[in-house]
Amino acid sequence: MAGKAAVLPDGIRLSDLMSVMVLGRVFPIERVKVILTETGRSGLRERNLPAYLMVYYVIALWLYRQASYQEVLRCIFETFNWVNRDSEPISVSCKAAIFKARDRLGPEPLKRLCVELVKPIGTEKTRGAFWRGWRLISLDGSTLDIGDTNANSEHFGRPAVSRGDGSAYPQLRFCSLLENGTHVLFGTAMGPYSTGEITLATDVITNLERGMLCLADRNFYGFELWTKAAATGADLVWRIKSNAVLPCVSRLADGSFLSTIYPTTKDRRRSENGVTVRIVEYSLANGSDNDDETTYRLMTTILDHERAPALELAELYGRRWEIETTLDEFKTHLGGNALVLRSKTPEGVNQEFWGFVLAHHAVRAIMHDAAQKVDAAPNELSYTHAVNEVRRKLPYFLVTPPTDVEENVRPTAN
Repeated sequence: MAGKAAVLPDGIRLSDLMSVMVLGRVFPIERVKVILTETGRSGLRERNLPAYLMVYYVIALWLYRQASYQEVLRCIFETFNWVNRDSEPISVSCKAAIFKARDRLGPEPLKRLCVELVKPIGTEKTRGAFWRGWRLISLDGSTLDIGDTNANSEHFGRPAVSRGDGSAYPQLRFCSLLENGTHVLFGTAMGPYSTGEITLATDVITNLERGMLCLADRNFYGFELWTKAAATGADLVWRIKSNAVLPCVSRLADGSFLSTIYPTTKDRRRSENGVTVRIVEYSLANGSDNDDETTYRLMTTILDHERAPALELAELYGRRWEIETTLDEFKTHLGGNALVLRSKTPEGVNQEFWGFVLAHHAVRAIMHDAAQKVDAAPNELSYTHAVNEVRRKLPYFLVTPPTDVEENVRPTAN
């Protein structure tokens, strides 16, 4: 049974706020078919395993992690057959046919769907989405365990361990941007475990735009990555390691100061090719012992202290941890405990991963719509409850355009 949403007013349930075609609106079937054509994947046999339904099927695998491959397919196809009663029925295929259809589909259509449609969704009315006029964004990365096969191990690699040849499972690494106000992950890049977060972040930051304010942890700073991110027009507030050389050039009224960063030590000695930045330094007590403190150094592209006062930036940086919460949603609440991607081949892992990203986005889009209807912050709603509601309603989401379904289908909200 779905859990109760955290803060919805009495008498209003998330199920009451969901249209039966929400998934179809998040990922319109017309756009799915265009992408299949453009990627050369629309030639899947339309009689038994239509290509566009296989796209939704891969997404659905993440919403029904405990169900078998065939059971998930049956859930989708039975509803399709019921709504399209005048068409030739589609039968549930054997596992071998499903695997072959997934192989023919490949990962590219799902990745393209992510690139085109998984974007920030917060509006000016979305509580928590903006700070002083900036859309608040965070940057971070993580890893996922994948199927323990020779092919996956050779392609993706394994983390080193103190004993033995490697960890129990191969792993992939990914990096994403987070829209803090909605917990939407976008601009995602993934690769083998050996791929560094900085390498992935170089692709991810191209999704930043003017009007965004990006938060990031100290492990991401490097002159090249910083300047590339700033060149997008977005503003940055990144934590900097304590050993970074950042001399005070000019002290500002709020206690922050201007400094200069350089691409190399040689450039610093010659005072060449420098970039002006603003530094905010502060300390936080660890627990009740006031003598135990952690010093933070934030670097920002916002040079005007009146636009973004130092104290407010220090308070704002704490919201960077929201991406950690979202990665927990992504890996635990959606994927389940002890998450391991099921696919046994690198192509299958890629396809499954992008389906994972799409499934998370679909749930977050639903939660955003629900929050807007009751004037709540999306982050205040129960993610687990939303996942459960999508699981219960999914068969109605996929089959025909919204107007047709809403005329023919009237599911009862539980």
